[in-house]
Amino acid sequence: MATTRRPLISGNWKMHHNHFEAIQTVQKLAFVLNPADHDAVDVSVHPPFTDIRSVQTVIESDEMRLLLGAQHCHFEEKGAYTGEVAPGMLAKLNVALVIVGHSERRQVFGETDDDVCRKVGAVLANGMTPIMCCGETQEEREADATEERVTSQVQAGLAGLSADQVGGLVVAYEPIWAIGTGLTATPEDAQAVCRVVRQVVADGWGQAAADAVRIQYGGSVKPVNAPDLMVQPDVDGLLVGGASLDADEFARIVAYHRLVG
Repeated sequence: MATTRRPLISGNWKMHHNHFEAIQTVQKLAFVLNPADHDAVDVSVHPPFTDIRSVQTVIESDEMRLLLGAQHCHFEEKGAYTGEVAPGMLAKLNVALVIVGHSERRQVFGETDDDVCRKVGAVLANGMTPIMCCGETQEEREADATEERVTSQVQAGLAGLSADQVGGLVVAYEPIWAIGTGLTATPEDAQAVCRVVRQVVADGWGQAAADAVRIQYGGSVKPVNAPDLMVQPDVDGLLVGGASLDADEFARIVAYHRLVG
């Protein structure tokens, strides 16, 4: 990654960990990470909604150097949206980052590019940072449509934003075929698509925004492949799923910097 962009390693817990397990996980994570890890890397945890208040309390009371994240939010501030959570509610809990448009939200819950765009804007309007996800299916990959699909998702998801806004957010490239499958894009493949993302930003919002925006890779990230992914020039971070549920394993991913110097 470029030295001007600070790495961001994010743990997406998905629908795992009750609030007791969540507290135990962040406490252990804070214990096993050392100050040098935090000096080198931003680390965020994204628990389920029911855990956020518990995790917030532990992070703040113990003065942990962890960023609190959420996995999703609605684009409206209030209203008759049963089961949804407003971005302003998350901001009141000092949530710093919100994952938007994860492939599971798109595929399972039918989120559209327009939904993603509105959520990105709502997250920004509430003073939080969106992690906007993009990625191709196995069928699109086999049809050599990866670049086309990722380009359209980035353009649609960031539509209407200023260059400063785009430069301050995070884009996560998560090939859908690698989510929870054990399959991982090679570091070179990840770099190629992350480079496409950066070029889309440059074309749409200028080179300064492209140089500033942080781009994560997500998809079966493990301690063994994290260093090779993170040395790629356009990979600025990792969006980690299953491996983030175990504090020791997640800490080993965060500690990639010890191996790459």
